[in-house]
Amino acid sequence: MENQKSSSSLKAIIAVLAILLVGSLVYIFKMTSDADTVKTELKTTLTEKELVMKDLEELKLTYDAAISENTSMSDELIQERDKVVNLMSDLSKSKGDVASLSKYRSQYNSLQSNMKVLMAENETLKKANTTLTTQRDSTVVVLGETKRNVEALTGQNEELSKAVEIGSKLTVLNTSGSAFKLRSSGKQIATDKASRADVLRVNFTIAENAIAKSGAKTYYVQVIDSKNNVLGDKKTENFGDNILTYSFLTNVNYENKTVQVSQDLKGKDFAKGTYFINIFDKDQLVSKTSFNLR
Repeated sequence: MENQKSSSSLKAIIAVLAILLVGSLVYIFKMTSDADTVKTELKTTLTEKELVMKDLEELKLTYDAAISENTSMSDELIQERDKVVNLMSDLSKSKGDVASLSKYRSQYNSLQSNMKVLMAENETLKKANTTLTTQRDSTVVVLGETKRNVEALTGQNEELSKAVEIGSKLTVLNTSGSAFKLRSSGKQIATDKASRADVLRVNFTIAENAIAKSGAKTYYVQVIDSKNNVLGDKKTENFGDNILTYSFLTNVNYENKTVQVSQDLKGKDFAKGTYFINIFDKDQLVSKTSFNLR
């Protein structure tokens, strides 16, 4: 009887222990499962934080590259990049829980949308600047060519003006001098003897010139004897810093045709030797010659 009671008590104890063991095993399994779940969630949370941080870093690099191009939108781009930098700083300090990561992801998406709009505007602005630069360069080239053409034409016009100026000047040719003896009858006899000479004659020719200005022309004639004396009127004329002493004036009505000029210079006691004749247009020597009296 006692043996039966002991056996029943032992069985009861074993049953209780078995129940406790099963309960412990169930509790241990549940705790282990919960820990694994927490580890998985933590790992997932950390991975998401890294992904958001990586996306923000790429966004910052995009802004840095656009800012380096130094367009007129640089200030706007800098402001948006600073927002990204601030969000990165906040994210790095956060615990990385699911709720906060969701907030950061949402803010990143908003910043990315703004970035796309700004990049599109910046690209449009770059293209417009490129077009303007090309147009400006083309304009500079055209202006350069125009300037060179104008300079070339100006040079040609100056050369033409000089050529016309030179070509329009009158040419004095065939200048000569001679001496004559005057008879009481008025007849003039050529002589080469100084003692017989009463008149010195100066001859010269003004050549035909179609482009020269027609009208009255004045020439200053200078006759110098062998003793270096200026004969005749011995008048002086000032031409700026130059002073000309001349023997007589010759006035000619020039009409673009050849003109023969002859004028006498009366005198007495002409010296022997070489005489020099100089023809001046104002203070410019235009012709000269010499002759001898013995």
